[in-house]
Amino acid sequence: MPPRNKHFRRHEPFQHDKTLTLERAEGPVGWFNPTRAHFLYPVRSRLKDGAETGHTSDESPHESHQNIASQPEATQPAKTVKFLWRSRDNRKGRHALLVRRPAPGEESHFVTPRCTSDPSEVLKNVVRTFTYFPIWDISWLVAFIFTWGSVVWVLNGFFAWLPLEAPSTEFHNEILYGGGITAFIGAIVFFETGSILLIFEAVNADNTGCFGWAVEQLIDEQHGGKPKLHLTASRHNCRHHHQNRHNFVGKGANILTKSFGLEEEKSVQKRQWQWFPSWHDLRTHYIYELGFLAGVAQLFGATVFGVSGITALPGINNHLTHQYALNGAYWIPQVIGGSGFIASSILYLLETQQKWYIPALKILGWHIAFWNLIGAIGFTLCGALGMAYGNSGAQYQASLSTFWGSWAFLIGSYLQLYESLDKHPVEEEKV
Repeated sequence: MPPRNKHFRRHEPFQHDKTLTLERAEGPVGWFNPTRAHFLYPVRSRLKDGAETGHTSDESPHESHQNIASQPEATQPAKTVKFLWRSRDNRKGRHALLVRRPAPGEESHFVTPRCTSDPSEVLKNVVRTFTYFPIWDISWLVAFIFTWGSVVWVLNGFFAWLPLEAPSTEFHNEILYGGGITAFIGAIVFFETGSILLIFEAVNADNTGCFGWAVEQLIDEQHGGKPKLHLTASRHNCRHHHQNRHNFVGKGANILTKSFGLEEEKSVQKRQWQWFPSWHDLRTHYIYELGFLAGVAQLFGATVFGVSGITALPGINNHLTHQYALNGAYWIPQVIGGSGFIASSILYLLETQQKWYIPALKILGWHIAFWNLIGAIGFTLCGALGMAYGNSGAQYQASLSTFWGSWAFLIGSYLQLYESLDKHPVEEEKV
């Protein structure tokens, strides 16, 4: 196994948690930290010793005991359960389980929620995107801001492209005022704000690892009273900042800590919100984190792109009469900013992949990065084609690139909003 698949340079998730055992870690690029790791939740002797008494000496503080018939949620049996730590999920406050269903005739030791790819679970989370607004959750706030920013850019795409496609629909100064004002709002208010929050999200990720599940011992009366371990989503066992409903810049949530070592418990108690990483953390940890570097590239792109958002305003754009002035103040910042978005999207794509050349089609985060990459290409093409002064075809394609690029950003942003509300994904491992 290559070195990149074995070692975290500084923070190894769950290194002090005695209930989880690292099976393997892996990442797409050798120089960076692993971006995913599998942790086994072992079937320990409690299944035998605790079946009658409901208690064992090595019981985790996250465990309780219930009758299996009393569980109201939709559940499925599982032969094995792995906790799938991913760097992106960790930033977003997500806790993924990887379960293997028992073959016919095999005994199952676990009971877990049904897979989140189940149509009913998908529909439930889609409804939540329109009805649930956790403003204290920075990951939700990032996705919400980018989604509305993308809506503004879609409007901008209509203002820029529709008059060229259907001149009869154009109203007076549509491109100057409609296009210019929406470009300013989309670039400055939404893109820049969302990009800054992405950095805050990255530097406040829980690097020690967060399990986020409660484990209950159940007695299955239908199968001879055999005990099973039921894993259920638990806010009380999560210490991400996303659980702090008072504000998203305070302490993480309070959780039970007696299952951790003294060093880990002190780490939990001392953890505070930080606006900027220390220089030591930056050079020993964050510089090796693909997600942090992607956020930096996104912020750089948004900042440079913001120049074109300002110069798009009426009163500025219509006074850039010379082509070299228009190129320097408006089109070139779009190209540079869009290139930053492309670099960011590629890094986010890589972060979700096991190998740098194999797309992670089954991971939602990959599709988010993919659609953002398409949007970034569209915005970059808009700037590049816009410099072709006097070429009507190039001007048409520049406006069209903004149009389809905006829709791609909207798709990626909505998927990110969906992702931010799915805090406990359950994935099925194929045999």
